[in-house]
Amino acid sequence: MSQRNLIASAVVGAIALGSSAVVSADPLNELHKEEAKIHAAAAKSQKKINNLYEQSQELFIEYRGVVDETENLKVYNDYVSTLVADQQRSIDSLQTQIDGIDGVKRGVVPLMFRMIDSLEKFIDLDIPINLNERKERVERLRDIMANSNVTTSEQFRQVIEAYQIENAYGGTIDAYQGKLDYQGTVITVEFFNLGRTALLALSLDQKSAWVWDNDARAWEELGAEFINPVVIAVRMANKLLPADLLKLPIKAAE
Repeated sequence: MSQRNLIASAVVGAIALGSSAVVSADPLNELHKEEAKIHAAAAKSQKKINNLYEQSQELFIEYRGVVDETENLKVYNDYVSTLVADQQRSIDSLQTQIDGIDGVKRGVVPLMFRMIDSLEKFIDLDIPINLNERKERVERLRDIMANSNVTTSEQFRQVIEAYQIENAYGGTIDAYQGKLDYQGTVITVEFFNLGRTALLALSLDQKSAWVWDNDARAWEELGAEFINPVVIAVRMANKLLPADLLKLPIKAAE
């Protein structure tokens, strides 16, 4: 071969080798690019996964909170249901009592009228201790029974209270000032009662004394021997003297 041909062959060979290096370098670059894209996509996916995990954890915590609250509400609702049931039983009981009030009143009101009548008769037959006060109490009871503003329970309470006051007269020793009608003459006296055992009267000048005769329903004048014991009895009732034994005109029980 000539020298020119050798040079041409060498140039062609060099070009061929250069073309081969270029061709083999292009796929490597493409691989690097694809690998970079894959890493970027993987990082992006991992970021999404991390976000989704955080969201799932938040949702799980929220779910547990809802479950706990639901359980608490169920327990509370069961408790409230028990209270409601108990209140309903109380309402039913009250309603039953209310329904029976009219029947009770129909029985109690006539009873109270009979009690007041009996009390009035008893006072008329009893020894006249605080007579005016006791008769006024009976009249107040009758006024109360005619007053629509006073409840049945209050009416009954006052009737019972009147009976309790009457009962107390039998166990008290008392002295008080009042008027005595003796044979048509009204005299201011000091009354003394030993329960219902004896009722005595002493004139304010302490010169006369009387005893109530419940059988005769009249006052009987006492002799001079009883005046001093009656004076002492009045003083003892007024807490001016200590209690002591006295000789008083008391009718023996039959």
